[in-house]
Amino acid sequence: MGAGSWGTTFAKVLGDAAASHGAHRTIRVWGRSPEVVADINAHRNAKYLDAIELPGSISASTDPAEVLAEAQLVVLAVPAQSLRDQLLLWRGHIPDAAIVMSLMKGLEIGTDKRMSEVIADVASIPAERIAVLSGPNLALEIARCEPTASVVACSDPEVAHWIAEACTAPYFRPYMSTDVVGVEIGGIVKNVIALAVGICEGKSMGDNTKATVITRGLAETTRLAVALGGDPQTMAGLAGLGDLVATCSSKLSRNHTAGSLLGQGLSVEEVGLRMTQVAEGIKSAAAVHELAQRLGVDMPITAAVVAVLKGRLPVDQLEPLLLARQLKSEGD
Repeated sequence: MGAGSWGTTFAKVLGDAAASHGAHRTIRVWGRSPEVVADINAHRNAKYLDAIELPGSISASTDPAEVLAEAQLVVLAVPAQSLRDQLLLWRGHIPDAAIVMSLMKGLEIGTDKRMSEVIADVASIPAERIAVLSGPNLALEIARCEPTASVVACSDPEVAHWIAEACTAPYFRPYMSTDVVGVEIGGIVKNVIALAVGICEGKSMGDNTKATVITRGLAETTRLAVALGGDPQTMAGLAGLGDLVATCSSKLSRNHTAGSLLGQGLSVEEVGLRMTQVAEGIKSAAAVHELAQRLGVDMPITAAVVAVLKGRLPVDQLEPLLLARQLKSEGD
């Protein structure tokens, strides 16, 4: 459900995974744009994935009822802030026994809910049928079949294993976890940290600065995940460190790109006009900061990014706030 770069790429992963095992699989993609849907039905998504060919097992439609009919696995890949409204339209078409998995990496503004919580809230789906996938997921690289790994998390380990088997392709290696909280928080907060690293790059700061922000950003992410009941070890894995490094260092990262433009002096509005896809960090940063404050979790890098995004802090004054903590042990 979602025909952007990551949604289409994951459909390709599912198709390639089935083909690599000699299995037949029907994959349907919902898209809002008739033009994009027509392109997918011609085995391309040129708007988001250039000239990369899509498997013949993939078809697309603008009709959610048609796409969701008899689905065993429903994969949600829409902008995080639109999920609630979309699910209100879709929930009646989701089969009772279907597994629902989120590819989204955002926190809902106003409720501070993770995407798995929004799914449970709106669609009344039990936790054992809700999964999340996260990790270093730069869509264009994966669509090009460049090797990567990710984490599938579900409270039911058998469900996580079933999904992992379904998306194991020659170039895509899923690992499994029951730490839904940790996997989601890693994917959410890394977008905010990537904005900070992008700002540093836009201001031509050096590699020491960027490495410091990445490392301390991981510490912030871990503190928030643990406060919510997540496993700190998750933050040392693909959904934590792996995703953070990829998102903070790649030119393909929307959040890194948005941060770089902010660092060059563009306003948030100007960045939005310049970019063709949503940078989730811009949307979710305030919700992350609000959640951290409510839990009493210290997140100075996140706080500084939010101040820039809200116009309370000129980007030129961000630098001293990135490391604005009292002197203490590195592990604290």
